[in-house]
Amino acid sequence: MCGLGLVLLAATACGEQTPTVGSGSGDATSSEAAPTAPTIPATDLPPVMPGGPRQMQPPADTAQVPATRVDSSALPSDFPREVFVSADGKQLFIRAEEGGCGRASAEVTAQDARQVVVNLVENKSNLAGQMCTMDIRYPVVSATLSEPLNERTVVLTSAKRGY
Repeated sequence: MCGLGLVLLAATACGEQTPTVGSGSGDATSSEAAPTAPTIPATDLPPVMPGGPRQMQPPADTAQVPATRVDSSALPSDFPREVFVSADGKQLFIRAEEGGCGRASAEVTAQDARQVVVNLVENKSNLAGQMCTMDIRYPVVSATLSEPLNERTVVLTSAKRGY
């Protein structure tokens, strides 16, 4: 019986909250210390999905393609619309959208003398039982052109795969 009394006493003490003075309202509020996450060495973390770390900004040696030369009418209204081009004009860097277990990529689907069509694809991982976060990220993805962009228009489309 004595042991049971000690367990109950310890359980009650652990659940006790210390009252503190609220922020100027005069009411007593409770405060609990935020739990701290354990530090995990980077070598112990699970690997990032295929494709490595995501680039969140375009490279420094790029220039933004003027909005007048980007046709984003096929994209959802809340989708990013930033396109950058490399100094040699052969590499496009486009702000895409991905979330949870999805990974964004860019595919050049057509190019001619007037325009370059780039499909922004979000591929969902097909790992069975994988838990996915509910966040949205806006990485910069790249696409290689056969000829420099010059004055051509960039036409953006989007697709989801594996959903």
